[in-house]
Amino acid sequence: MKIYHNLDEFQKLSFGVVTSGTFDGVHVGHKRILSRLKEISQQCNGETVVLTFWPHPRMVVSEDSQSLQLLSTIEEKIELFAELGVDHLLIIPFTRSFSELSSQEFIQQVLVDKIGTRKLVIGYDHRFGKNREGSFEFLQKNCSSYGFEVEEIPRQDIEDLAISSSRIRGALLTGHIHEANELLGRPYTVSGTVVKGKQLGRTIGFPTANIHPDESYKLIPQNGVYVVKASYKEWVFNGMLNIGVRPTVDGTSKTIEVNILDFDREIYGEEVKLELLHYLRAEQKFNGLPELIAQINIDKQATIDYFANLD
Repeated sequence: MKIYHNLDEFQKLSFGVVTSGTFDGVHVGHKRILSRLKEISQQCNGETVVLTFWPHPRMVVSEDSQSLQLLSTIEEKIELFAELGVDHLLIIPFTRSFSELSSQEFIQQVLVDKIGTRKLVIGYDHRFGKNREGSFEFLQKNCSSYGFEVEEIPRQDIEDLAISSSRIRGALLTGHIHEANELLGRPYTVSGTVVKGKQLGRTIGFPTANIHPDESYKLIPQNGVYVVKASYKEWVFNGMLNIGVRPTVDGTSKTIEVNILDFDREIYGEEVKLELLHYLRAEQKFNGLPELIAQINIDKQATIDYFANLD
């Protein structure tokens, strides 16, 4: 996959098969669009192009951008698009001036003049241009004058899958990790750098790696204990993850701490990726450390049993 970080890097194609959007999460609904994109490109001997934007448009134009929580970082999206076999990924820097482009300007300047779009595939209710004024109906009426065809993934196709990024966010924020993973078509991930914490875990027999997320806008799921896979360099380990404020020890700030099973290395400053597989329980306050330790032992056995049952 070729990656471009602005329009000037892109060389106009003879037959571009294009889709456009923010693609937060690159979920099963998005994959339906990308599958159709590949199908058309093979039929027409074209090249697939995913056109996306960074920063996320809401980070630029929305007054509540500080509260924005996204399912995927731009790095995660790049990796997912590559896995899905996209030929060209064009990441347009989204600025206030770019947001002022009308739908006609976007079509002519970006889709036609720069990319060489011959076939455009969009999800239902997809809009583009200033104030989201460009619609499928507008494209249908005018696409012949621009020299390309447009195809909309039917509303029913997406609704049958019952997929949306907002539904996935809702599932993650209520502890329904299985539902979120099913809608994503893969485990939800959180990546970050291992930083020093208060090191309480090692004093009670459960040393943890304290994860500082790579990006502040990345959605962190509901507080509680999860079964996870932890990837460190080329290795993958089983583990249990706690997200929360650690009320038993009077914690005040949220932490993301993973106890990696059968692992005893110092990895401060290293990058770790967590795949959230199963929600064990909600965060709770115990009556002292002995009660907390007893529960962690129960959680550890549940984690071991989870992976044993996968075999």
